[in-house]
Amino acid sequence: VQQLVESGGGSVQAGGSLRLSCEASGYLFINQCMTWFRQAAGKEREGVAGIPNGGGTAIYADSVKGRFTISQDYAKNTLNLQMNSLKPEDTAMYYCAVNGPYWCYPDSWSSSAAYDAWGQGTQVTVSL
Repeated sequence: VQQLVESGGGSVQAGGSLRLSCEASGYLFINQCMTWFRQAAGKEREGVAGIPNGGGTAIYADSVKGRFTISQDYAKNTLNLQMNSLKPEDTAMYYCAVNGPYWCYPDSWSSSAAYDAWGQGTQVTVSL
């Protein structure tokens, strides 16, 4: 059974940084997408950044390109999201999800239905 536990959320002022981590236990399918999603109050869940398990090209939502960086720590079996230059519109609950589309296929990586395991989420709040 796959278990994912996110951490690192919190409150920060605009322009600040946070680093989210997602610790995974259980089997992760090689080359399948590992992704950070977020859901703001009253909005749909959206893909933020994804990376194929085992390495490969990361993919980002346009709204976070140049500010967020996704990475995988193989030794700790974690998926990380470094978030810089945070904006109030980044405020949301952030979730990690695994075993998504192979190679984070551009047409499907951000579809939440394509993932079979989710964490419980960690809240990020950015204030002016």
